[in-house]
Amino acid sequence: MTRTRGKKPPFEPGLVPAPGALLEWRDSQHFDRWQDRPCVLCDKPTPMRSHAGEPVHKACAENWIAANPVEARLGRFASDTQPKSSQRATHA
Repeated sequence: MTRTRGKKPPFEPGLVPAPGALLEWRDSQHFDRWQDRPCVLCDKPTPMRSHAGEPVHKACAENWIAANPVEARLGRFASDTQPKSSQRATHA
């Protein structure tokens, strides 16, 4: 089996935050350390990527959700899936 270098497939999004709430983007796949691309919403360069691989600033995506609450429910921008644990990890 040979490995090829290519794009990673999109990863599974979680819930869409309520308008005005923050996206939880903790997965490293949201960051492209090799290339900045123009944000799909503001056209300024960004290393950030949505779950679908769209180049977008997290703040731009949050503002878009607030401005387009009905369309946002379709999941264009969503938070990462969270582990189904009743306790959050604590750090000392």
